[in-house]
Amino acid sequence: MKRLFNSLCLLTTVALSACVFTACEDEPDKYEISSGNPMIRYIRPVNVESADSLLTGAYMDNNICIVGENLRSITKMFFNDQEAKLVPSLITNNTMIVTVPGQIPGEVFNKIFMVNNANDTTSYDFKVLVPGPSINNMSNEWAQPGEQATIYGNYFVDDPNTPLTLTINGTKVDIEEFDISHLTFTIPAGLTEGPVEISTVYGKKKAKFNYRDTRGMLFNDWGTNDAGAASTGLTNHGWHPMKIVSDEYSIDGSYLFLGDCDLDDGAWQDGAVSFEYWPGDWDGTFTGVNSRLSDLVSFADFANMALKFEVNIPSSNPWTNLSMQCIFSGDAQVTLPTANNTFFNGTDYPRALWTPWSKTGSYDTGGKWTTVTIPLSTFKYKNDGTVAGTPLTADCFTGLTLFIWSGVTSGTTCHPIIRIDNIRAVAY
Repeated sequence: MKRLFNSLCLLTTVALSACVFTACEDEPDKYEISSGNPMIRYIRPVNVESADSLLTGAYMDNNICIVGENLRSITKMFFNDQEAKLVPSLITNNTMIVTVPGQIPGEVFNKIFMVNNANDTTSYDFKVLVPGPSINNMSNEWAQPGEQATIYGNYFVDDPNTPLTLTINGTKVDIEEFDISHLTFTIPAGLTEGPVEISTVYGKKKAKFNYRDTRGMLFNDWGTNDAGAASTGLTNHGWHPMKIVSDEYSIDGSYLFLGDCDLDDGAWQDGAVSFEYWPGDWDGTFTGVNSRLSDLVSFADFANMALKFEVNIPSSNPWTNLSMQCIFSGDAQVTLPTANNTFFNGTDYPRALWTPWSKTGSYDTGGKWTTVTIPLSTFKYKNDGTVAGTPLTADCFTGLTLFIWSGVTSGTTCHPIIRIDNIRAVAY
């Protein structure tokens, strides 16, 4: 085994090991490497409440506690062929806390290899458990047939005997390119709405979202009834009738058009970048195209939900200033008969501030449709970005306002074009 593992890696010299593991000379409790070989008696969880449980394996990136003898003789440690980071302050002669490496082994020995400063190797039987796949999001949940899309997540592992597999609504879809955290594919012809599932040798995972997801749909045909059975019929229903467009850029019939105006730090362009849906009608009814949003979608578990929509911003007209105020409102804040702007203008009412340009100074989607996810747990700010004094409650979901104003005002003047479609509230 000593010769086997020496062929796996070049080991550090005694001098280098001493440099890595010792503290400064003026530290009285400096770390000192002992001589001889280590021996592991057993491995247990770090959690004191589970300390009586013995482990024969652990998942990647999990912390474990090794109990044994002469553990300070270890200068390097490998789980299979992946090196672990040793922290001297977490090592005594009899215990060691270490994190199982987060990289999938290239070669599986089901052993821990411990190397001392004489380059001797001692092994211990232990399995590194690889989780099944996890799915975070899809670049465009409404991508059209022939368009390329990407799914992001983790542990996308291919195996010769059990290949990495993607299915959408029961149809196996060819994967064109992948690594551990993403996979890319082209939407095949005839693909319809349905669940997204990824399978690996380590397990199977179904995404929380569907392809062409209509669950929780609030706005998708914008009152034009060109989206077929999925139509909600809801559209502008407030002071400012924004443009509703159906053209060569459409992802699914008509869409909401915002912008095509200058935005700078002091801008209040409510006539061009403020979409309002305030429920109710002048006769006091709340039905049909005047419905409360909470009559269309259940917000009972809103803490575990997200606002989603697709956005398209051309590179010729990027967004570089101000935040999009995303504001769910209740009847107590605004309805069509009680129209006002006091619930979002200079008050303590909570909302999310979507500012995708803030990290790089500019944001566009290259003229492609992209899915945006804003967890409802982030609906907790005032218009200026400070934390609101009142939280969202279950009564706050009868209307919706989107308004590009205030928030982050450290950008540059811009003239953005922002296309939005398929606004929905879904589990997250």
